[in-house]
Amino acid sequence: MHTIHRGGFVSRELEAHVMQPHWLYIATFANGVHKVGTAADTRKWGRLAEQGAICARYVAWAADGKVVRVLEDRVTEQLQVRQSVRSSVKAAALALPVDTARLDAATAALADRVRDSLAPPIGEDTYRTVDESWQVAGFRELATGNRVCYPSDLMSGSHGFTVRACIGQAAVVDVDGASYVVDLHELKGRRVRFGDYESTLPAVQSALF
Repeated sequence: MHTIHRGGFVSRELEAHVMQPHWLYIATFANGVHKVGTAADTRKWGRLAEQGAICARYVAWAADGKVVRVLEDRVTEQLQVRQSVRSSVKAAALALPVDTARLDAATAALADRVRDSLAPPIGEDTYRTVDESWQVAGFRELATGNRVCYPSDLMSGSHGFTVRACIGQAAVVDVDGASYVVDLHELKGRRVRFGDYESTLPAVQSALF
């Protein structure tokens, strides 16, 4: 998908997806790292939710997926904004208190620079710059809380916790009144059996100290 604008064969189903309108966004994660990305019109909100962003700004609308990926590459080349962030990095960053106001301001500032760099020439009708914010639901009220990374191996044994919020492939969970960050990406491709289980965790110290 990320090289579709460079030519090559695509199936009829993929072409239908690619040729719908797309959005270009700047997403910011809990550690302050930014990335530029794209979302199909039908996945405009959900794509960012899956990414695990804390805040984001849509910076351009494009007529199709080929145009938007050209814009994405331009942002990376001109402003050195990355196009991917590892899920483990996103999850680990959530273990620290998150200053959402600071992240919002940094995202808005970078989005302004992106729109300036992408300003379309007169007569350009395949894309336009936009200014629209996006914020993660269900986490911002927990953002300043004190959490630690879940200290047990999810890939074996039994685990029991209460999910407070999901941010992309990570979750903020409670175990016996303590708050942890769980990287659910570790469970990809594994069979999970749901039930009434408990977590037995070692003592850990908050990253705040």
